[in-house]
Amino acid sequence: MTEVFGQGTGHEQVVFCQDQATGLKAIIGIYSTALGPSLGGTRFYPYESEEAALADVLALSKGMAYKNALAGLDLGGGKAVIIGDPTKHKTEALLRAFGRFVQSLGGRYITACDVGTYVQDMDIVARESEFVTGRSPENGGAGDSSVLTAFGTYQGMRASADAVWGVPDLAGRKVGVAGVGKVGHILVGHLIEAGAQVVITDVSPAAIERTRAAYPGVEVVEDLDTLIRTELDVFAPCALGGVLTDETVGELRSKIVCGAANNQLAHPGVGKQLDDRGILFAPDYLVNAGGVIQVDDERHGFDFARAKRKTTAIFDTTKAVFALAKADGVPPATAADRLAERRMAEVGGLRSILTV
Repeated sequence: MTEVFGQGTGHEQVVFCQDQATGLKAIIGIYSTALGPSLGGTRFYPYESEEAALADVLALSKGMAYKNALAGLDLGGGKAVIIGDPTKHKTEALLRAFGRFVQSLGGRYITACDVGTYVQDMDIVARESEFVTGRSPENGGAGDSSVLTAFGTYQGMRASADAVWGVPDLAGRKVGVAGVGKVGHILVGHLIEAGAQVVITDVSPAAIERTRAAYPGVEVVEDLDTLIRTELDVFAPCALGGVLTDETVGELRSKIVCGAANNQLAHPGVGKQLDDRGILFAPDYLVNAGGVIQVDDERHGFDFARAKRKTTAIFDTTKAVFALAKADGVPPATAADRLAERRMAEVGGLRSILTV
């Protein structure tokens, strides 16, 4: 295990983990522990390079710090990535080796599910570490956090509709969902139930077929570029991040962007471009916080009804972010950052005083 500090990123700690016996190559990023132990999922993905994996874990762990702060949780922000194809390289031995690295951090980082990892994987990691959430109900956990991630995103979408059209209602609205995997598939269900017209796309034919089988009324378009150019009321990115670029924002044909994917803005300036075009952006780490609310609740003896009530509050928090953005004359992404940074500074500072 190799540690690096700082490097101008603002992170407290970045740990490179390698286990030759199992082939594990992983990176754990801890952005902040100002509000409590850093919590964030483990992404298992075939990155093109170690540099790409590092860039992803740095961005994701910072995003988790802001997400946890804005959700009102006593948690800092962290994330882990395992480099490799989960369909080829994921083994019990590798996951257990990863668990030993998590354990070695002594609780500064708490892991959970993310892209490429599932509840059953967390059960294996937990055989080596006590700092694991997102476990199966059979093992004392809360199960799949995608359920409340999707529900929270839906609440953020309702708040966005209220801001644009004056009613928190998506009936009759055309919503494009990019990515119908674990979260996007569930989100489609909420939208269909609300009476929305849903258009989907995904790189996985199996994911598309699963969604069409469950919801025959959905429309399918060929790819992400096609969906972006489709006339929509709401565009919901629910796959990997970076989908909102200088180019795609210019082609986007929707009134609202609200989805579950992390780090949707390719760079901070994209938020202003959306604002300049009159497209309301619901900050991703604000609306997709239902999953982390669920796994945090697991740490205190999981109660689904309690966690769902907390997730419902994303509606009000989203409205508060929009109100601050309007009052300060800034894009919603900037307003969300300000609220999160304020809580990290004020509560985090108090926490440090009390623990001296």
